[in-house]
Amino acid sequence: MANVLIVEARFYDHLNDLLLEGARAAIEEAGHRHETITVPGALEIPGAVALASESDDYDAFVALGVVIRGETYHFEIVAGESARGLMALSMDGVAIGNGILTVENETQALARARRSEKDKGGEAAKAALAMLALKDRFG
Repeated sequence: MANVLIVEARFYDHLNDLLLEGARAAIEEAGHRHETITVPGALEIPGAVALASESDDYDAFVALGVVIRGETYHFEIVAGESARGLMALSMDGVAIGNGILTVENETQALARARRSEKDKGGEAAKAALAMLALKDRFG
C-alpha cells in the first residue's frame, strides 16, 4: 500500500474541491492511503513536493491547482514554471501526477475538474500511481 501526498494550491475553493474529490477517489479505489497539504499557489507546489520527497514518508505525489489566464503575463510564468518544476522532480525519479489546470476561464476549469467530465484530479492521481509502479519496476 502506497502513501500518496496530494499537494494543492487552493485559490479557487470550488474547483479545488472537485480536483481533490477525483484524486482522493482514484487513490482510494487503487487501495492506497493519502494525505493532503495546501500551499499558497501553484509556484509553491514543486518546492513542497521536493521537501516532502526528502522525508521518505511518501511514495508518490499529486499536484493539484487551477491557474486561469488573466490580463497579464503572470499566467505564463505560473503555468510554465510550475510544470517545469514538477518535470524536473519527475526526471529525478519522484513519482508525480500533474493535475494543475491551466485554462482560459472557469468554464474550462469546471469541465476538467468534475469527475463526471474530464476528472483531471483523478487522472493526475492515476498518473502518479503509474509512475510509482515504473519506479518500483526499474528502481
